[in-house]
Amino acid sequence: MTFKVAGTGEILWDLFPSGKRLGGAPANFCYHARMLGAEAFVVSRAGFDDAGEEIISELNSLGLSSDYVSLDKKHPTGSVSVSVDQNGIPDYKIKECVAWDHIVFDRKEYDLAKAVDAVSFGTLAQRCSTARLSIVKFLENSRKDALRIFDINLRMNYYSSELIERSLQLCNVLKINDNELDTLASFFSLSGSYEEMLSGLVKRYNLRIAALTRGGNGSILCTPEEISVHPGFPVTVCDTVGAGDAFTAALAIGLLKEESLSSINESANRIASYVCRFPGATPPCDSFS
Repeated sequence: MTFKVAGTGEILWDLFPSGKRLGGAPANFCYHARMLGAEAFVVSRAGFDDAGEEIISELNSLGLSSDYVSLDKKHPTGSVSVSVDQNGIPDYKIKECVAWDHIVFDRKEYDLAKAVDAVSFGTLAQRCSTARLSIVKFLENSRKDALRIFDINLRMNYYSSELIERSLQLCNVLKINDNELDTLASFFSLSGSYEEMLSGLVKRYNLRIAALTRGGNGSILCTPEEISVHPGFPVTVCDTVGAGDAFTAALAIGLLKEESLSSINESANRIASYVCRFPGATPPCDSFS
């Protein structure tokens, strides 16, 4: 069975010192989901400009549909200046007032929302009310049995406790890293071990699963019935851009295939560590499966 998945939110160019690469968590998620055998659709908006035309061309070259990336004649294609420290950890400077701040939700997006088995979204693309409303509509019109994955992705100052709370109410899967969990602990008075905090979030928001990534220390998956801890894989890091998005894609596909929690954790860590070996979020690879 081929699953249909969507990533809705920002699409942009990551501007590295060495050159530009396609970026944005939803696009990265879709790329890796496709590598794992899914039919994947990016739902976003690019500018009606050279950079936007290049994004459409890049999506097509990666085997991803551009049918749901609308073009904006008023706002430019998004971009992010990325610097990477000696440990491969990226720092982002994100351009404002760009096309993906104005994502649309029309009939064809409605039809896609009804068709997908999973959709991933985050906080960044919700910084503007227009895109936020479109993302919420997509989620609200998805099937009841679909995975609605909140890959939280806190960036700069583009989030609030209210936005996170609303997104947690809309999702049934949460993916978060340890720094982001610290932020949620502060916002929502969480305490205890990682496992205890994840279990608290699962219960409070009636989640199917909460996934915590811990960089080189692996990950923890928590469902209402079970907890799986994985130590991660040792890897020589080029940069960590896109590793979390690869983890999210493997998590989604594993859940859709109804694999065991330990198997999902193993696969997601393996794929994330693979991505860390290469520059950028979409390393060339025939298949991760």
